[in-house]
Amino acid sequence: MSSEPEVKTLETVRLTLRRQRAHDAAIYRQLWTERDERVPPHRRIDLEGHPTVEDIVTNIRQGQGSDWPRLLAVERKGTADVIGYCGLVFHGNGAPDEPELAFELLRAVHNRGYATEAAQAVITWASEAGYRRLWASVWDWNIASRRVLEKLGFRDSGKENPETVHGRSLLTVREDSR
Repeated sequence: MSSEPEVKTLETVRLTLRRQRAHDAAIYRQLWTERDERVPPHRRIDLEGHPTVEDIVTNIRQGQGSDWPRLLAVERKGTADVIGYCGLVFHGNGAPDEPELAFELLRAVHNRGYATEAAQAVITWASEAGYRRLWASVWDWNIASRRVLEKLGFRDSGKENPETVHGRSLLTVREDSR
């Protein structure tokens, strides 16, 4: 694929995945505060308190970064509360036509199948858009996310980033059988 198509709204039985909005920023900031202490510092709140809600609002409004337009807000139907994000990153570990799946949900909604459900909707969209291979990186210690990826058909690619003080970052891959 030469271009990176915009993901629109995706629906599942329990969820709506939609473009991020400025008023979602507080939830995304909460995700930053809930991250495991083993996550590298550049993905956690820094000593000055950044990113702030305002920083995140600015990023959403400006669409900064290659991942912002394709990481969708995950919203529960019936309540319309945003519980995290899920989508594709096009400048991750794979080739340009092999995007990387990314997801993160609030701790309060873990263990309810939402991550698997949201990610399956994104995988279905990606397959329909013509993407035959998807990647996902995951910390070796993140057992819950590794289980989600396994349920979705991702397998260990045999590649990993060099081990750091934060652990090993494993690279998984999923091949579309179509």
